[in-house]
Amino acid sequence: MAMLLCSLLGSSLPGVVWAKERLIWLLRDLPPLTIYEGERKGQGVIDQLLPMLIENMPEYDHSIVRVNRARGIQMLQERSFTCDPTLLWTADRARYVYYSVPSLGMLSSGLVARQHDQALLAPFIKDQQIDLQAVLSSTSLKLGVVAERSYSPPVDALLKTLPSNTLSRHYGNDAATNLLQMQQRGRLQLLLGYWPEVRYMLAQQGWSADDYRFYPLKGAAPYQFIHVGCSDTPLGREAVTHIDQLLQPLRRTVLPRLYAQWLDPDLREHYLQDSQQFFNDQP
Repeated sequence: MAMLLCSLLGSSLPGVVWAKERLIWLLRDLPPLTIYEGERKGQGVIDQLLPMLIENMPEYDHSIVRVNRARGIQMLQERSFTCDPTLLWTADRARYVYYSVPSLGMLSSGLVARQHDQALLAPFIKDQQIDLQAVLSSTSLKLGVVAERSYSPPVDALLKTLPSNTLSRHYGNDAATNLLQMQQRGRLQLLLGYWPEVRYMLAQQGWSADDYRFYPLKGAAPYQFIHVGCSDTPLGREAVTHIDQLLQPLRRTVLPRLYAQWLDPDLREHYLQDSQQFFNDQP
């Protein structure tokens, strides 16, 4: 009875502050979305989006935690109150992640090779796209990938069919950079990645992007869309409902312009024109 009385009194007393739910944001170094080091630290697209979301979600206490991709996926599966603002949609993740509306269209993943390996890949290139499955089934070239990272549902499905000796999976916080260093040393020849991200990492290493070549993948759409994904719990779903409202104006003008700054100059205007059509068929 005493506890009930205290509860009733507390709910009616002015000035009583109740603890807010703590929302954990999962981030990793993922240029040009998030940047942890260097001259452009904090200038990534999501680096600039996240403070906008946090400022407009005062109903929560917010924490930002740096994790690698594998650990981030594990935390989402644990059904804690966590959100990741850089997720591609996949059917597997949709079992435990509740997704926001798409927030940003970005250039699709592709194959990165060094210029001196072009001759090895030439037989597999048609219409400026490379047949990744044919490359990996017909050669002994080794492919580097970030563990638990999605490169698109079709590519993810292909990777699951490959023998382990074809792939070099990396799990660390700096997995993509480490794979690029392995490629530089000749320990692997091919790397799956996103060209704006790879260009940034090359610059950070002091290597010229002219020594590398990016190949779009055969049959791939030109753009992929990221979402904010939260743990599929009542709290996660409630947060996504609010996030969807906040993203509606940002994803049409603000976010595309932030992303375009990271593209090759000759691609920027084309991307911005395409971005005007990204969400026309979506609420």
